Amino acid sequence: MAIDSLVFAPNTNLVMACLITGVHDVNRNATLPNDERYLINDWAESIAAANLRGVVFHNNLSEATCKSFDHENISFIKIVYDSQFNPNVFRYFVYRDFLQQHIQELNGIFITDVSDVVLVKNPFKDAFFVENPNSLFCGDEPKLLNNEWMAAHAEHLRNKIADFAEYESKFAHETLLNCGIIGGTASLLFNFIQQLCAIHQEANRENKTAYTGDMGAFNYLARTKYNNQLIHGVPVNTVFKLYEDEREDCWFRHK
Repeated sequence: MAIDSLVFAPNTNLVMACLITGVHDVNRNATLPNDERYLINDWAESIAAANLRGVVFHNNLSEATCKSFDHENISFIKIVYDSQFNPNVFRYFVYRDFLQQHIQELNGIFITDVSDVVLVKNPFKDAFFVENPNSLFCGDEPKLLNNEWMAAHAEHLRNKIADFAEYESKFAHETLLNCGIIGGTASLLFNFIQQLCAIHQEANRENKTAYTGDMGAFNYLARTKYNNQLIHGVPVNTVFKLYEDEREDCWFRHK
């Protein structure tokens, strides 16, 4: 996968997001329009306001739309979407390939959804982030792993991964993690994404169900390999889908 090269100062902290449009989104049951600034405006403005570097990978934004974000810290990289994976899954391969080129330049990284996540506080300046270099930070939801939607979402993976059902049983009453926000030190996050891509490559390529498998694979990897390193909820994210616009005690707001 060819990805344009960027230049970063040593030990740069980076927030990345991916916008793939023109492809049916099974979570929304709709196809996102190709060149709409509103889909990324709040995300980009919040990253720029914190004076952080942000990268948006996209497949259909026009040059004019990209240039309309007059922030030197926000970069846009055009990618070619590979339809063997759904957009929610393909983004991890984009991140993986980009980090293979730039991992030595980076200090801390977050990858987030782009149309419903905004930065509230700079996580990389928070002592809680700095003092937990071996932690995987992520979003969560006010529900348990054992719920009807997740059971359906993970059906394909359950049939492909030998210990998936065992994991579901073991962690049934743990908090549901949300892959709309994932972060940590550069080396830790890069290792996590490499493992996540391997799962998708091996077990999620031929997923013909109505579910993407991204939440299933993420929770499976996070719980089975990183459970003792997980930090989710406050201060990482506000409560999912409560639209807590006034809260300023978390790093990210996720709807």
